[in-house]
Amino acid sequence: MSEAAFISAVQKITSAQLDLGGVITAAGEQLQAGQPTLAQQLYRIWLQFNPDHPQAYVAHFNRAGLHMDAGDLAGANEALSAAVALNPDFPPAYINLGGVLERSGDPEGAIGKWREVLTRQAQVTGPAIGYSVAALKQIGRVLADHQQLEPAEAALQQSLSLNPRQYDVLGQYLALRMGQCKWPVTVPWEGMDRKALVSGVHPLSMGVYTDDPMLQLAAASNYTREMIDTRPEAQIASDRRFAPIDLTGRRLRVGYVSSDLRDHAVGYLMAELFEVHDREKIEVFAYYCGPAARDGLNARIKGAVEHWTDIRALSDEAAAAAIAADGIDILVDVNGHTRDAKSGVFSRHPAPIQVNWLGYPGTMGGPHHHYIVADPLIIPPGFEIYYSEKVVRLPCYQPNDRKRAVDAERPSRADAGLPDDAFVFCCFNGPQKISRFTFARWMEILSRTPNSVLWLLHSSEDVHARLRGYAEQAGIAPERLIFAPKQHNAQHLARYPLADLFLDTSPYGAHTTASDALWMGVPVLTLPGRSFASRVCASLVTAAGLGDLVATSAQDYVDRAVALVHAPAEVEALKARLAAGRDTCDLFNTDKLVTQLEGLYAGMVADYREGRPPRPDLTNLEAYFAVGADLDHEGQEMLLRQDYEQLYKDRLALRHLLQPLPADTRLWTEADIAQAEGLVGGGAAVTPFPRKRAAGD
Repeated sequence: MSEAAFISAVQKITSAQLDLGGVITAAGEQLQAGQPTLAQQLYRIWLQFNPDHPQAYVAHFNRAGLHMDAGDLAGANEALSAAVALNPDFPPAYINLGGVLERSGDPEGAIGKWREVLTRQAQVTGPAIGYSVAALKQIGRVLADHQQLEPAEAALQQSLSLNPRQYDVLGQYLALRMGQCKWPVTVPWEGMDRKALVSGVHPLSMGVYTDDPMLQLAAASNYTREMIDTRPEAQIASDRRFAPIDLTGRRLRVGYVSSDLRDHAVGYLMAELFEVHDREKIEVFAYYCGPAARDGLNARIKGAVEHWTDIRALSDEAAAAAIAADGIDILVDVNGHTRDAKSGVFSRHPAPIQVNWLGYPGTMGGPHHHYIVADPLIIPPGFEIYYSEKVVRLPCYQPNDRKRAVDAERPSRADAGLPDDAFVFCCFNGPQKISRFTFARWMEILSRTPNSVLWLLHSSEDVHARLRGYAEQAGIAPERLIFAPKQHNAQHLARYPLADLFLDTSPYGAHTTASDALWMGVPVLTLPGRSFASRVCASLVTAAGLGDLVATSAQDYVDRAVALVHAPAEVEALKARLAAGRDTCDLFNTDKLVTQLEGLYAGMVADYREGRPPRPDLTNLEAYFAVGADLDHEGQEMLLRQDYEQLYKDRLALRHLLQPLPADTRLWTEADIAQAEGLVGGGAAVTPFPRKRAAGD
């Protein structure tokens, strides 16, 4: 049928009986019939007969889309270039041509095409602004991917100035400022106030921005509402949330969804886990959604799982259908709110039990995940209120690979550019984790220990200069900050023992970097807060047998670091404890962790079969978000607030009196409601509303 329609369309074209609209319709019919090549041919033939048509550029543009869908970048380039030549003022062609050039390995050429969009917008109209916003967004993204952080930030800010309601761009912009250690992170400009900026912080970045687990929960919930497709029609086909779990004659099917089963921090943590799973009980599936990977770790994980499915190129709907077809019982999200995540897959409920674990240090804040895996230190009793999922606990939540490669050649301090006679503090966390408050503590430590240096991970020269400038402002010689160039993981691990003590960051602490340090025998000093990301390191340090290095306050953190500089025998004793316990401690006992994890899975199945699946309570999260976003997190460190819960309660009371809030399972209870209403109805001495100042006050 499609061939007959094609021949008919060609006959009409050659006899000048088919206009451009007719060609578009005919090409669309060929696409629906699964004949994209014939659709391309229709455009080509029409262009041969109508080269001077005033809208020929549209035919070239549409033809380019067909080439792009087929992965033919050269064909798309040719077609888009032809469209631009015919109509130099057609922005969509420049935007798509930039995308083709980027995918072809020419990012500079791509940025050049997008900049042409900006220079060719003669009139200030809605469409012109829209094209400029799109071009600036692309420019910022590509510049950031190529570590040109300052110009990337400028492009994204310009895009936001044109359209402040770009939730994803706002998150990228703020993450860029964090990665450059620009403090304060939230600097208002005309049309964008501080609260609006805080409201745009991505859930992952929120763990860096503040130790406020209630705001992190609410921000994750807000992100889920804004960014994940939850249209009812998109959710039905693969929905297995009520599917029976009958294990008669088969094993439990557990699927792991991750973009990081490769040369990545998460891949290094999980590699051995897949090898240790009890194959008599668990049938292991992996669904990979990350970039193309051919590294050794990726190959090792592929060999360790029974079923490997690449879902990178699949839509959320198609990926969910593939998972549903596998009959997965428990689907584990090893991405959460991180890059390349497939959160839209989980919103389609392709498995009856869905779990948040390891890839994202916090709550998903939505209705799609039933459980979060933690441990007693990361989420202590009473802290469950900060999570939408039901909390289940391992002895230590983080798996580790005991087979990790370490380079046999160990460098000297001179090789690493470190002084031989100094006490070496190190922190190999990414620069985005270095907060103003953490850096101030580090500077106090250095000021009290003149014969010490701080060894940090290489970032960019701009960031190095900025941190050294901050140090100089604090009275510390800039050369006492030494930056370690990035190396392959085996070489990076080999240089760890050159350090005397790892200083953790807060509120987002060391995770894989901490277990790497502990594996290599370097003690880690940490300061936990309330939130997940701020407590992981305390869990790891304790599980490694060094619980006495978990500081109890900011001053305790500083004082302990200073004391260890003056107690070399104590530092050596800590290192000896690490070495002695490495093969038996919970942190590196992968067999114990996997056994306990499989026990958690069994408990989840029991809950499900008994009709007790967790149901996330998302009540009032918009109100919590409004309260948290209004707090000055950069003016005062939330980690140090002793009145944290009361801070929220007081502001919720104000909101309740303006618009009643129902009771929830977190901080806003029936008792709080009664107390808030009593302030008005009971003649309380303190009113929650500030009175207006009278003349003469």
